Amino acid sequence: MTEQPIKVAIVGCGAIAPTHARAVTGLGAHVSALIDPDPASAERLAEELTAASAPRPSVFSDLAAALADEAVDVVAVTNPTGAHVATAAEALRAGKHVLVEKPLDVTLPAALALDRTAAAAAENGVVASAVLQHRFDPSSALVHQAIREGRLGRLTSAVASVPWWRSQAYYDSADWRGTWAMDGGGAVLNQGIHTLDLLVWFLGAPSEITAHIGRLAHTAIEVEDTAVAMIRFESGALAVLHASTAAHPGLLTRIEVMGDRGSAVIEQDRLAYFYEAARDHAAVGPLGLTGGRNQADEVLDPDENVLLPDPTDSAIGHARQYADLLTAIRTHRQPLVSVHDAIPSLATAHAIYAAGTLEHPVTFVDVLDGAYSDLAYRVTETALRGPSPDRARNLGTTTARARRHPHTS
Repeated sequence: MTEQPIKVAIVGCGAIAPTHARAVTGLGAHVSALIDPDPASAERLAEELTAASAPRPSVFSDLAAALADEAVDVVAVTNPTGAHVATAAEALRAGKHVLVEKPLDVTLPAALALDRTAAAAAENGVVASAVLQHRFDPSSALVHQAIREGRLGRLTSAVASVPWWRSQAYYDSADWRGTWAMDGGGAVLNQGIHTLDLLVWFLGAPSEITAHIGRLAHTAIEVEDTAVAMIRFESGALAVLHASTAAHPGLLTRIEVMGDRGSAVIEQDRLAYFYEAARDHAAVGPLGLTGGRNQADEVLDPDENVLLPDPTDSAIGHARQYADLLTAIRTHRQPLVSVHDAIPSLATAHAIYAAGTLEHPVTFVDVLDGAYSDLAYRVTETALRGPSPDRARNLGTTTARARRHPHTS
């Protein structure tokens, strides 16, 4: 007997929705319904699916109407971030499986409430997952396994950078983009959340966060376009996170993880460098200035170790997560990435915003306990203005003069 295709309803037909639509293709599922308050957006995506020889989905203006009219199995939540929790909770209450795009929501209390709702739904066999598709990348999975097996020794530090560019036109494409209320944040929460998630997945629970956040290249947004944070983890490891949407024209994402027995570097989802001492019979000198030989091709098949294209152009990453989600539904197990798994990186993002707003360190536990849930995030006026070119030149001249005459003011 042939298994019936799983029917997916997509709520929100904006930029990432086509990626979800493409991701389910070939996995024994298809998009049966598109939901968007803007009928034109839903119709455009319906036309794209039809042109790709997929069944034409029904179009609805709200989720309740879709659930009343369609036999939906899975609800993919891809609407504005500030509506994620309400939409996902509605679907879970209706007994539907759910996949929520990143991040879970704009506020941590809302995300924690969804975590409780998802846990209750799981007791009835309902599957709920959050999109953290880079955990399914071969490079990330390998590094995570190596860390858990102790092959890199004690982790000591990490450096993660998301040097991207987003034009003002990108933010202007929807009135919710770049707002604290509906976008929840900028370079950290919207663009950098996947790299931040890998950082926390690799190094474990944070303990203390120090950060600076600024809006340096954009004028018509509320949120930050540049952030730098120092994160101390419970293990004692230290990490630096840099996230930006002000790095024209956009550079490669990179995460480096260092231990006392090995290190790994992932660049744009590809394992660029891997070394574990146990695999190297050649002695590394006491200074280790040249490091060890790159073992990446030994530990990961080069055919798997490739640069992934932008998710708006390719659905490879999302397809990997959908494959796990659909298998979980068919085999009556929970997915490899749950809603609960998305809480630590979201809480760390909020810790960065709290520390950047208050301009002093905050603890991860306090953030989870809601100590800053009423804090209005902001970029500082100094960060917003930045030094003028003339002031920067004068500052350089003054600094040089001070070096020549250290006892003068």
